[in-house]
Amino acid sequence: MIGESELIITPKGKVYHINLSQDDLADTIITVGDPDRVQQVSKYFDTIDFKTQHREFVTHTGTIGKKRLTVLSSGIGPDNIDIVMNELDAVANIDFNTRTVKPEHKTLQIIRMGTSGSLQADIPVDSLVASSHGIGLDNVLHYYLLENNQHEKELCQAFTKHAGLENQAVVPYAAQGSGELLSHFNEGYHHGITVTCPGFYAPQGRVVRAGLQFPELVNRLSGFQFESHRITNFEMETSAIFGLGKIFGHQCLALNTIVANRITKTFTKDAAKSVDHMIRKSLEIISSI
Repeated sequence: MIGESELIITPKGKVYHINLSQDDLADTIITVGDPDRVQQVSKYFDTIDFKTQHREFVTHTGTIGKKRLTVLSSGIGPDNIDIVMNELDAVANIDFNTRTVKPEHKTLQIIRMGTSGSLQADIPVDSLVASSHGIGLDNVLHYYLLENNQHEKELCQAFTKHAGLENQAVVPYAAQGSGELLSHFNEGYHHGITVTCPGFYAPQGRVVRAGLQFPELVNRLSGFQFESHRITNFEMETSAIFGLGKIFGHQCLALNTIVANRITKTFTKDAAKSVDHMIRKSLEIISSI
């Protein structure tokens, strides 16, 4: 039995932070960072039958055709992803009345729609990336028992050496996303590895006034190659989604609109238009899966 302090359930039978119960949640979930982006996604639903908000966690559940979908805002960063992924899994796989794990495991499809910075000159602003793998420079997954397969271990080892992070305070981890979901996102999407950072400024190589501990990191990321995989982009959520999805047994994918190219030093002229293009194009695919 899971203690009251370990999984907080409200008097209304909702998991605490995301404020959801099983009836509120579809099996296919779109996560977005920005709470305002929830409505930007759900406006394309044919129906919306449930809405809620608690803190930065906004949720709309509805349908496109016969497909039931939930769109949920996570807020920014891997620490918020820790909350969202644990509580989504709890809604799906924990009996809130008995506080025990349900006998039959439910697998969710969790698809991030985010914004990101490109690390390749040939992936320009306003293009779309679908992530095959996540490499984390944050520390969330170091608190979990993540069982990597041999491919993930070799990828992580090669990346750590290439990035110059051996025997450093930053300890990378790697997790592969759902190949099954990724296979639906081909035309119009670049495929590659997404690096997840624990912050926006120094962790992503930006200098405003503070100096950098790893001044060559961005250049090293863009030059990394493992088998047929290269690093396409970096942001602040994907590897935590992939890692926790692997632990909980869910299918996870990350889709990102490129709003900045860190190699060419360019930034999108119309982020809202580019994000809307990603939403419309991706929803068409998701609703058909």
